[in-house]
Amino acid sequence: MLEKIRQIFQIKDLRNSLLFVMGMLIVFRIAAHIPVPGANIENLRNFFSQNEMLGMLNILSGGAMKNFSIVAMGVAPYITASIIMQLLTMVIPRLEELSKEGSSGTAKINQYSRLLTVPLALLQSYGLIMLFRQSAQPIIGGLSTFELINILMVMSAGTIFLMWIGELITEKRIGNGISLIIFAGIVEGIPIALQQSIVTFSKAQAMNWLVLGGLALITIAGVVIITEGQRNIPVTYARRIRGNRMYGGTDTYLPFRVNQAGMIPIIFAISIVLFPGLVGQLMVRSASSFVAGFGNILLQINQNQLIYGLLYFTLVVAFTYFYTSIIFHPNQIADNLQKQGGFVPGIRPGQPTARFLKNVSNRIMPAGALSLGVIAILPIITQNVFRVTTFVVGGAAILIVVSVVLESVKQIQAQIAMHEYEGV
Repeated sequence: MLEKIRQIFQIKDLRNSLLFVMGMLIVFRIAAHIPVPGANIENLRNFFSQNEMLGMLNILSGGAMKNFSIVAMGVAPYITASIIMQLLTMVIPRLEELSKEGSSGTAKINQYSRLLTVPLALLQSYGLIMLFRQSAQPIIGGLSTFELINILMVMSAGTIFLMWIGELITEKRIGNGISLIIFAGIVEGIPIALQQSIVTFSKAQAMNWLVLGGLALITIAGVVIITEGQRNIPVTYARRIRGNRMYGGTDTYLPFRVNQAGMIPIIFAISIVLFPGLVGQLMVRSASSFVAGFGNILLQINQNQLIYGLLYFTLVVAFTYFYTSIIFHPNQIADNLQKQGGFVPGIRPGQPTARFLKNVSNRIMPAGALSLGVIAILPIITQNVFRVTTFVVGGAAILIVVSVVLESVKQIQAQIAMHEYEGV
């Protein structure tokens, strides 16, 4: 471990890349603590402490929403835009053709995602402002039309700024920039939560804390296993003769991830689960008794931990199957293998290979879907079983942190190996 750290700082390019990434994350954290003019931060923190359902949205913003900062929306609009473009790629033939054009097509789709981020940032910023204005304790006072437009422009510009920083970080090949921004927001909140836990610690909770610590270690290990777990499908490439040379004849494998969908199902599910509660909070302030009563019903349903947990778990599992079916194309994989002279031993090329790959995916998908579901509702389980609320890191947050660390470590190791190979 120490040897790897020493190698990192001995390689000039890698050292500069790491320092650049750290500098950009510091810039992000500074921006995350610059509040929007006119915001009551104390009331805002009380509002967040009373609304657990906003925690996931705060995570996706990189921890900037709880400060109502100029980058309050974080990278959430960009994530939403990217997901929408992925879905549209499967529906619109023109986008599907672009996705098959290699790096040039991917660059165009990414540009469309950036353009879509702008209206989404404006829309989500407006929704957040309206939600804060409807709170019991005033977070932001009455705004004129000019002031509202000004705040919307600032918050949307903050999202674009973070998107730009994320792309700069990604270019340094230390990890995915958007994921690292979210990672920085999660990690930044851990010391504060740990301090609160130490202040409120009592001997009566000692056993619960020990069990909770053990459960946290098991959870991290489980997330690593699920993130890294894969089924390797053996593939053999037939020998081909061109002129006087022979090519191919190699054995390799197709890696099938246990969790092929990543974090996307949790993002989908949390968006739907939070929607009734957010609508209820807006409706409960209505002057109409009927609308306010319906809003109270939505809030009561959303605050019921059992209903909330079951719905959340079911949606995560369902969206895992749904999203995997969108991104996984066994027919395309089988066709590419056949064109390249590859085949799965014992399976005929073409449709038999496609059916085999689909069956393998269907067998390993339940493990990934159920694991994601358990990870998603982990905070609900720990809070109700151990009665500890001051230092409960969400399962989704653990999944993000572990995934980002693993990805960054792999990219750093790849750069070290490249420098060693080149003799630099």
